[in-house]
Amino acid sequence: QVQLVESGGGLVQAGGSLRLSCAASGSIFSIDAMGWYRQPPGKPRELVAVIRGGGSTNYADSVKGRFTISRDNAKNTVYLQMNSLKPEDTDVYYCKVIAGGRLYWGQGTQVTVSS
Repeated sequence: QVQLVESGGGLVQAGGSLRLSCAASGSIFSIDAMGWYRQPPGKPRELVAVIRGGGSTNYADSVKGRFTISRDNAKNTVYLQMNSLKPEDTDVYYCKVIAGGRLYWGQGTQVTVSS
């Protein structure tokens, strides 16, 4: 079993920055991918950014150039550096980890961007 602990959410003004962290612990033998998702009200959960084992990354078009995903393999931790935040980035952000062929979700962390 894998446990995910997220941190770093909060309230920030438009144009500001936040850094999210997600630390994985437990029975981890290999992590295939780590990513961040968000779920707008009434809509399905959507990809924000993902980083795979080899280091390749993908971003939602809406965050390209503003958000950067990275990982520390030694700490089994994934980060999301969010710059130039906009009010439309307001949401609950969820960490997702694929490890050993299984999928795990974090509990979510609230990001609120005021105009």
